[in-house]
Amino acid sequence: MKMRSAIIALLVLALPVVGLGAEEAAPTVAGNKAAIDGVQTNLNYVWTLVAACLVFFMQAGFAMVESGFTRAKSAVNIMMKNLMDFSIGSLAFWAIGFGIMFGVNKTGWFGTSDFFLSGWGGPDSDAWVLAFWMFQVVFAGTAATIVSGAVAERTKFTAYLIYSVTICAFIYPVFGSWAWGSLLNGSGWLEGLGFIDFAGSTVVHSVGGWCALAGAIVLGPRLGKYGPKGEVRAIPGHNIPMAAAGVFILWLGWFGFNPGSTTTGDTSIAMIFVTTNLSAAAAAVSAMFTSWVMFKKPDVGMSLNGALAGLVGITAGCANVSPTSAIIIGLISGILVVLSVVAIDRMHVDDPVGAISVHGVCGAWGTLAAGLFNMEGVTAKIIGVQLAGIGAAFVWAFGVSFILFKVIDSVIGMRVSEEEEMIGLDISEHGAHAYNDFQTLN
Repeated sequence: MKMRSAIIALLVLALPVVGLGAEEAAPTVAGNKAAIDGVQTNLNYVWTLVAACLVFFMQAGFAMVESGFTRAKSAVNIMMKNLMDFSIGSLAFWAIGFGIMFGVNKTGWFGTSDFFLSGWGGPDSDAWVLAFWMFQVVFAGTAATIVSGAVAERTKFTAYLIYSVTICAFIYPVFGSWAWGSLLNGSGWLEGLGFIDFAGSTVVHSVGGWCALAGAIVLGPRLGKYGPKGEVRAIPGHNIPMAAAGVFILWLGWFGFNPGSTTTGDTSIAMIFVTTNLSAAAAAVSAMFTSWVMFKKPDVGMSLNGALAGLVGITAGCANVSPTSAIIIGLISGILVVLSVVAIDRMHVDDPVGAISVHGVCGAWGTLAAGLFNMEGVTAKIIGVQLAGIGAAFVWAFGVSFILFKVIDSVIGMRVSEEEEMIGLDISEHGAHAYNDFQTLN
């Protein structure tokens, strides 16, 4: 295949110069090469922006998963949170976050330029910074949205807006600058060590997952989640078909998330598509069988979260592990997410959608797996750097988020009243029903 492509390229260059003298041929060859380079540049723009659209569509998937896995009386609130995650998050990332993440960074800790998209010089300047910003802002929205599910059904809307802005403007971009700063104008201490996280198992997902963990701890569990003796009580979601549709949308969106991270329209995206899909499929299967063994029935919620766990798990290593390794990574992700959901529930950390397990735990596993299954070779140094990145993400994201949530809680309060929680956030926070004339309080 590569030989055929090379022959075609040579013919494209050679045909116009047949019969020409050397003096006439040289500029023609140069002109054809410039034309080919121009086509490739335009393709890079198109692929990056199409991928950004796919990742943006994941917002719909997250909203549907979270709403489906929770109760009808808070569905409007969940849709509002997901809408504002991206809307307010886009403005925060434009003003501050993008500069911190990708601006000039002489220290390796955070950027100091490119705020308010100042790196774009106007219509006559290079437009790549715009395409790159568009692809990166949908990632920032994803990191913020992860938190929404873990704090569902009991969080004040005003409090949610405050920490959503903070995640997009500060928490996510700082760690992103450590790992990805050199993708534009910056540099980061973690990437300087050789940290592998191609599309964000840790940069996006673990950071979002550890923020979610902090929020769930500060908020406490939903009313009735745990009995007087500490027993775990299930609170079923109101619309599993909606949640399932959301998972399929997320799976589709991940074909922009991982392959799109090349920001290049070339043959390298083929393998990334394959590794992404195989990991998700393997994880869905292993999660189903794990839940079957543990609960005596193949659990739909665990199976759906298994697919997401496989997608998160392969995100770091999608470009540097083989298809076979992707299946192994997915199989382990599917088992891990079921065990993690059960363990976190038993610790009395109430996470209605399993966001901490899917994104935090499986994001950490995927980052380690990117080193363990690295096709270019595995060394103690690589594993050490991966572990350092995992640890740094937890300390930074959980530590700063925990402080943030505590401050918000002490100033305006994080949680709605018991009466408001019983009625549902749709009425108490937004004065609306998700399913008017068809809905009971539960």
